[in-house]
Amino acid sequence: MDIGLCAQIIVVFLCPVTAGVSCQDEAGEPVDWFIIYKLPMYKIGEVGSGVDYMYLDSSGGSWHMSKYLVNTSEGALGQTLNQLYKGKAYQSNSSVYAFYNDAPPVLDYIQGYGHTKGVLLSDHSQGFWLSHSIPHFPSFPERGYRYPSSGRTNGQTALCVTYSYDQVQLIAKQLAYLYPRFYNCSVPAMFSADLPQLSRLCEGNKAALTSDKWAEPLLSVRGEKFVSFAKSERFVDDIYTGWVAQDLHTDLLVETWQRQSHALPSNCSLPKHTMNIKRIRLPGSVPFQSHYDHSKWCVSLAFKDQVTCLGDLNRERAQMWRGGGLICSFNPRIYSAFRLLVDWYIGC
Repeated sequence: MDIGLCAQIIVVFLCPVTAGVSCQDEAGEPVDWFIIYKLPMYKIGEVGSGVDYMYLDSSGGSWHMSKYLVNTSEGALGQTLNQLYKGKAYQSNSSVYAFYNDAPPVLDYIQGYGHTKGVLLSDHSQGFWLSHSIPHFPSFPERGYRYPSSGRTNGQTALCVTYSYDQVQLIAKQLAYLYPRFYNCSVPAMFSADLPQLSRLCEGNKAALTSDKWAEPLLSVRGEKFVSFAKSERFVDDIYTGWVAQDLHTDLLVETWQRQSHALPSNCSLPKHTMNIKRIRLPGSVPFQSHYDHSKWCVSLAFKDQVTCLGDLNRERAQMWRGGGLICSFNPRIYSAFRLLVDWYIGC
């Protein structure tokens, strides 16, 4: 599916986010979407706590430093996940949920699954999809909100979007391409007819795919446009260079975990280029290097294109053979927030 530049049209309705299952802001109120950027512990010339984070949501403004720490349940992640934990949605037959992480908490690592991490929770009205980069997170529902100590060292990102139930059905199809490692999930009988792929994945079975990748337009409950790019392991290529940059017709600046000797170099061999970001500077913070940043995101080089994507995969050779995806936004405020973080990148 060729999404193209027409995907840049944004439709935002004036109606508020309705009560029910949704992303929650830092006051515990429903919000259309939020993004957090957890700062790494090691910054240039400085050592931090490893649990401070910047926050941005659909209510307006740009990044601000949260007054909460990511390892406490008062912040947006905790408020959102407490619908499962304290609300005990995981014990109810009136909602469907799935926790997935290629490096789950407690359990041993198993190869063969997509390199993807997230949470899906919905009732028959609406729900949220939380996509993040944090290994060993979140904890099992019965344990309550916990942030892993291993998640302190590196930078991390998380994107939460509230969707109506019809969009959740599309998301479930995207998850079939990602082939996540579900370590805790439930699809009650009243949902199974609508979510057959999710039911099979929860049972540990791969769903049948009609292609090796798929791009799906999604609308938040307030009508904001996102696009989910999901590739299976059968699409053997760098998702940024071989697909997203070409499909969206824009050069990309890409921030992923730049481990020495593992990273792919900047690539200008195709009509649209991908260039590695090497240094990030969050507002009001000293800069930090990409090898201390486990987040995965990209922005268009050209300000006019206003593309921002957050997701699952690093630009490294081994992950060309892994399932994974990106969720892309065409919101100018999200784009400006991320584009201004780029302190240094490597051209071709």
